[in-house]
Amino acid sequence: MTTTDLHGLLFPALTAADGATQSIPASRLIPAALLGIAVIVVLITRFKLHPFLGLTLGSLTVGAVAGVAMGDVVDSFTKGFGSTAAGVGTLIALGAMFGKLLADSGGADEIVDTLIGRSSERTLPWAMAAVGAIIGLPMFFEIGLVLLMPVIYLVARRAQVSVVRVGIPALAGLSAMHGLVPPHPGPLVAIDALKANLGLTLMFGVIVAIPTIAVSGPLFAKLAGRWVDVPPPAMFGTGDDDERGSRERRPSFGLTMFAVLTPVVLMMGKALADIFSSEGTAVRSALDFIGTPVIALLIAVLVGMATLGRGAGMGMKEISTSLEGSLPPIAGIILIVAAGGGFKQTLVDTGIGELVADWVRSSGISVLLLAWVVAVLIRLATGSATVATVTASGILAPLATGLPAAQVSLLVLAIGAGSVFFSHVNDAGFWLVKEYFGLSVGQTFKSWSAMETLLSVTGLVVVLLLGLVV
Repeated sequence: MTTTDLHGLLFPALTAADGATQSIPASRLIPAALLGIAVIVVLITRFKLHPFLGLTLGSLTVGAVAGVAMGDVVDSFTKGFGSTAAGVGTLIALGAMFGKLLADSGGADEIVDTLIGRSSERTLPWAMAAVGAIIGLPMFFEIGLVLLMPVIYLVARRAQVSVVRVGIPALAGLSAMHGLVPPHPGPLVAIDALKANLGLTLMFGVIVAIPTIAVSGPLFAKLAGRWVDVPPPAMFGTGDDDERGSRERRPSFGLTMFAVLTPVVLMMGKALADIFSSEGTAVRSALDFIGTPVIALLIAVLVGMATLGRGAGMGMKEISTSLEGSLPPIAGIILIVAAGGGFKQTLVDTGIGELVADWVRSSGISVLLLAWVVAVLIRLATGSATVATVTASGILAPLATGLPAAQVSLLVLAIGAGSVFFSHVNDAGFWLVKEYFGLSVGQTFKSWSAMETLLSVTGLVVVLLLGLVV
C-alpha cells in the first residue's frame, strides 16, 4: 500500500455543498457514524421521538462529531431531503391514492372473496397468502392488515381453525411485499439511494417474494397454528353471515386485477425493453416513458378511477373524496423517508459510506450479507422497517458504485429482507397483530415475530442464491 493509498483510507475526502474538499480522519468518521445511529435509535426507542426528528438530529450529530462545518451539514441534509422527497414522495402519494381507491371501491373485497371462495380447506392457507400478497402490492402494511382482519376472522370461523393458521399466511404476503417490492416506501428509498434499476428490482423482488412467502406463510403456519391455537376474536361479529364490504356494487375480479397489475406490468415492461430493445426505437422510447415509476403509478391511478371507481358506481365527487382521504395518513411517512434521504446524504458527504465501502472491498465479506446484517441491527434497535431500510441504504450506498445493475438490485432486496427481521415490542406492527389476533405477548412472539424472522432469513437465502446466478 502506497503512502497515497494510506492517506486516502485514513483521511477520506469530504465534498461540501459548495464544492470544497476536506480531509477527515477515520478516527473521527467511525465514531461519528456510530454516534449518529445511536442518537437515532435512542431518540426513537427511549424518548419516543418521531423518526423524522430522530433522523434529522442524527444527521446533525454525524456532522458535528465528524468536525464538518454545521452550515455544510445542513446543506447536505437538505439536499438529500429534497432529492428523496422529489424522487420518492410522489410515488408514495400515488401509491396511497391507488390503495385507498382499491379499498373504498370494494375492489379489495372482490379479490379476497373470489380467491377464498375458490379454495378448499387444504389450499386455504395458500389462498390467504395470495390474498395478502395481492392486497399488499399497492397498500401499506397497516392498511392491508386492517382491511384483511375481518376476512381472516370469518375464514377462521368457517374453517374452524386457529386464527393464526389462516392469519400468518396473509401477514407473510403483506410483510414480504412491504419489505421487498416497490412501490412501498422502504424499497423505493433503497432504490433511490443505491441508484438501482426499479424495473429490475421489481422483477427480482417478485422472484424473491414468492418462495419467501411460501416458506414463512402457509408452511410455517402449520407449526404456528399448533403452537398458538386461539379462536378468532368476536371483533367484527360472531356469525357466519358477516358481510364483506358495504357497497352494493363492486368492480369485477378481472377488472380489479387489471387495475392492480397495471403499474407492475408497465414497470416490468420498461425493464425488459432496457434489456432486449435497441435504444432510439419507438417501442423503447414509449416503454421507457410509460414504465417510469411516476408515470406508471399515475396511469394506475387514472385506470383505477375508470375501472375501480366507475365499476363500483362511484361518481367523480366520491372518487375525488377517496383520493383526497389517502394523503393525510402518509404525510408522516413521506417526512420520515425524506429525512432518511437527508441522513444518507450526510453520510455520503462526510465520506463515512466510502470508508465502509473500502473496508468491505478489502475484507472479502459478501456485500449482500453485510447489507442484510446492517439492516437487521437497525431494525432490532428501532423497530421500524422503513428506518432500517433508509439508514442501511445510506451507509451502504458507496458499495453500489461500480456494481452490475443486477447486483445493485439484489443489494436493495438484501436490505429489504433485513428490515423485517424479528418484529418485537418496539414495533407498532407487533402490537397491532397482538391486539387484532387476541394473543398474549408470548403467543405473538411465537407466531408473528417468528414468522417475520423466518421471512427475513428466507429472503436473504434466496437473494444470495440469485447472487450466484446473475
